[in-house]
Amino acid sequence: MGAGWPVPDVLAYLAGRWRTERAVVDLAGGAEGRFTGVTVFGPLDGGGLLSREDGRFTWQGVTRPAERTLRWLPGPTPNTADVRFADGRPFHHLDLAEGHHVADHPCAADLYRGEFTVLDEERWRTVWRVGGPAKDLLLTTEYVREG
Repeated sequence: MGAGWPVPDVLAYLAGRWRTERAVVDLAGGAEGRFTGVTVFGPLDGGGLLSREDGRFTWQGVTRPAERTLRWLPGPTPNTADVRFADGRPFHHLDLAEGHHVADHPCAADLYRGEFTVLDEERWRTVWRVGGPAKDLLLTTEYVREG
């Protein structure tokens, strides 16, 4: 995807409400799904942000509620963040000084490789490629600022 729009302060950029749309493709079997919802980045006690994603996920014709919560802690510089799961386990580092970052997260025998690209003040994208013996997925998420 290449370079993006530089972000001098990751947490300030993310704060607020984002319309969220995710396409999920099972590269091994060809199945496709879609998540549609909202992600809200609000203050986290002790500093940082808590992101709460809430919406509907459709997979193979079945639609269900879906949610996810992550912690976004301040990194060593304002353009960085330490992203953690809701329970505090490490997920990945993020550096958006150049508006683009690639992060890896090993999960058992699978590897999640995420590519973050900031398009402008109001839009950013993540593309996660998940590969390994248990999964072969491509997840592309578009975020558009609301309000």
